[in-house]
Amino acid sequence: MNAKAELTKREIQITKLIAWGATKKDVANKLHIAYCTVETHVKNIFLKTGCTKANELSAWYFCTEYKISFKLSPFARQSIAVILLALFTYGEITETHDFLRARRCRVETERTCRQRVRREEYPLVS
Repeated sequence: MNAKAELTKREIQITKLIAWGATKKDVANKLHIAYCTVETHVKNIFLKTGCTKANELSAWYFCTEYKISFKLSPFARQSIAVILLALFTYGEITETHDFLRARRCRVETERTCRQRVRREEYPLVS
């Protein structure tokens, strides 16, 4: 991989989006450009950086963006991978927790609504 690749402003935008997991179609929609244009930019990015896959491009982007050396020891690489995995897992768990909380509230709302309807159908006679 070429650590000193000179990318244009648009190529940097596309690289960033792809590194964060966007598909080429997502990139085209987000930047309001044609899918074929994205394809051309990605080919140029791959040529300039020496990458052949989106995963390699992601690694290249994060290493250059956050000043991580390409020549890390296997232990350092593994440590960074574990930290990133932990951060990702934490984000997924908290997002799922919020989803479950929203679902629980929705179920409670439906239950409360049913109880209210029953009370209206069968009012207590005093």
